[in-house]
Amino acid sequence: MNIVFVAILFITALAAIEGTIVATAVPTITTDLKGAEWMSWIYTAYLLTSAIATVIFGKLADLFGRKKMLLIGISFFTIGSLLCGIATSMPYLIISRAIQGIGAGSILPITLTMVSELFKQEKQRAKAQSYISMVWGVAGVVGPLIGGFLIDFTSWHFIFIMNVPFACIAFYIIAKSYHEVKQTTKVKIDYIGAMLFTVGTIGFLLLLMNGSQSGQWVSGQQLLGYIVLLAVCTAFFFVEKNVSDPLIPFALFKNRKYSFLLGLSFASMALVMIFSAYIPVLGQSILGYSATKAGLMLAPFSLMWTIGAMAIGSLIGKVKNAIFMLTGTICLIVGAAMLIFISFDTSMYYLLTASSIAGLGMGLISPLIILSIQKVVPANRLGIATGLNSFSNTFSQSINASVCGIIFNMLALNPLIILGYTNVNLAEKAYEIPVIDHLISGIHGVFFTATIYACMTCVLISLFYKKRKTTL
Repeated sequence: MNIVFVAILFITALAAIEGTIVATAVPTITTDLKGAEWMSWIYTAYLLTSAIATVIFGKLADLFGRKKMLLIGISFFTIGSLLCGIATSMPYLIISRAIQGIGAGSILPITLTMVSELFKQEKQRAKAQSYISMVWGVAGVVGPLIGGFLIDFTSWHFIFIMNVPFACIAFYIIAKSYHEVKQTTKVKIDYIGAMLFTVGTIGFLLLLMNGSQSGQWVSGQQLLGYIVLLAVCTAFFFVEKNVSDPLIPFALFKNRKYSFLLGLSFASMALVMIFSAYIPVLGQSILGYSATKAGLMLAPFSLMWTIGAMAIGSLIGKVKNAIFMLTGTICLIVGAAMLIFISFDTSMYYLLTASSIAGLGMGLISPLIILSIQKVVPANRLGIATGLNSFSNTFSQSINASVCGIIFNMLALNPLIILGYTNVNLAEKAYEIPVIDHLISGIHGVFFTATIYACMTCVLISLFYKKRKTTL
């Protein structure tokens, strides 16, 4: 196997394990740092900066080379992980997660672009994508196990500190093994566009989070924020339309297939965030499982994701892509809908079944999205196109971490505060009936939202094939 591709798999594993380990640690972290109401920010800060970095690093990789940008990203990730590991307060942890997210945001778009260069034939790329999905699947199993073990027997701080040596190893492999052809063309950096894009993205999510926490969506402060955000977005659109080498070429969106794929990425990755964030909360807070056992509840999701991706790699060209995509979306609907009906005495087998079905759906969808982008986008814009797809993924997770945090707070935490339960420990089972009832209501609301997203993916794919009569 190509040593560069091995390095790609290694660095992808670094980002993949980070997500699954943290999912099992959140209940304990929020309890230790006394900030359950800030739970969604542990995800949002990381995903927000990651979303911004995917676009900017994707563009910079096209301009200055993938190796340099990837090594810079790994450095950010290493520093951010170390800072997270020594955090002593929620604000400190959230800032550190933001730094960590900048590094993580560089990994996915650059490595996926490198795969498209290493493997020219579609079947080879499909197998390569299946290997990358397998890495995510293995991380989904190993991550919760390691995370749960560290929570039960050591401290959540090691969840982040253990990333440091892995990041250093990844840095060494990329630096030594990847020999990139130097670019000789002059480049122009869209500094103004990058600044406006960053400010607009951060501003949007800050307005969303501020409104959710205060409940004042039409206050004077919020209205002023909306006006400023509108001005920033307008300026960004004007700059990108007139600059010679824009950060985001709007001509890409004239390609309906590409726009459709971005929408599909947005909807499907919302489900990934919801499953990863709230299944451990369900296991620990309602069912009373240990952190290790709650983490294992995510294993079937990741394992079946891997199996679905392997099927794509083996059967590509033999079965129509539309069949894979439609089957995958149906699995997402069934898996998400099953979790709407959980209760305090739901069996582990029921949860594992729901998680497995949804994981299979993601395995059948995710590799085909990337393969399709590589087919419909010109080679000279593949870096930014892949970066925008990664942005769609991470921005979706950022928004929906906030949206689901709002839903969970409204249906669970806020009513409990009114009843006098000011310090709900999400790392332990809430034995009092009022607490359990409200936590279950919050979980129901979150997975009802997941079901809506699953239905959206199915409707979009069905309408696309029916009206346009084309294949991805």
